[in-house]
Amino acid sequence: MVMAILNIAVIQFDIKAGHPDHNFAEVERQLERAAALTPKPDVIVLPEMWNTGYALEQIGELADPNGERTKRVISAFSAKHGIHVVAGSVASGAADGVRNTIYAFGRDGGLSSEYAKLHLFRLMNEEKHLLEGDRVGELSIDGQQAGMMICYDIRFPELSRRLALQGAKLLFVPAEWPHPRLHHWRTLLQARAIENQMYVIACNRVGTDHGADGKTTSFFGHSMIIDPWGEVLVEGGEEEAILAASIDLDKVDTVRRTIPVFEDRRPSHY
Repeated sequence: MVMAILNIAVIQFDIKAGHPDHNFAEVERQLERAAALTPKPDVIVLPEMWNTGYALEQIGELADPNGERTKRVISAFSAKHGIHVVAGSVASGAADGVRNTIYAFGRDGGLSSEYAKLHLFRLMNEEKHLLEGDRVGELSIDGQQAGMMICYDIRFPELSRRLALQGAKLLFVPAEWPHPRLHHWRTLLQARAIENQMYVIACNRVGTDHGADGKTTSFFGHSMIIDPWGEVLVEGGEEEAILAASIDLDKVDTVRRTIPVFEDRRPSHY
């Protein structure tokens, strides 16, 4: 059944880098809190790399082998509550290395899609420790097409445009986006919503990491749900929070008819 109205919950919380057991316990606690919201969420979204944080020097040891622990925990929650979960992303280990991977689960607890981050962020040395993904992130939520991107991916507008051209009406963006680039975060997310006339649901972590190199990185939260006009429906601050909003996917069709960007494209020229 295709559903136009979806209740979305976005959980921004602190992540303890290098401590998967702590983070899994925290995710389970936060998911139960979100499931108790009124109205009950249809979809819950988590932040990027929530199982390990950016403990990249130890990522091979800390990564979830083939995402099995993540799949077990989130699948059980989704099936128990009948809620879709876009489970942020986790460090997922395989024989050839570690990928920054989103696992998404349907209401029945089944794995509905997965996506490994395509663009690795050199400023945080991701390319030295992680492997790139090799396909775009597509997902179906109650019969509606959606896309998935991770953090740095939003700086590549051609990726979100491809997802929109393939039918996506909403875009999920888990992130660990740090200070001082709050202006970039807000501007890029709103731009992706406006230019593609789609909902953007972005979940960023909060808190501070103290790296082994002595470097401190602070994450500002400001998770957002943005409508197809680029209007922010809800936005977090810099503290832990569960943000919620109802979205109407019929509005995507209305906006695309009002300003027919996709009909007016001239791809032969670019």
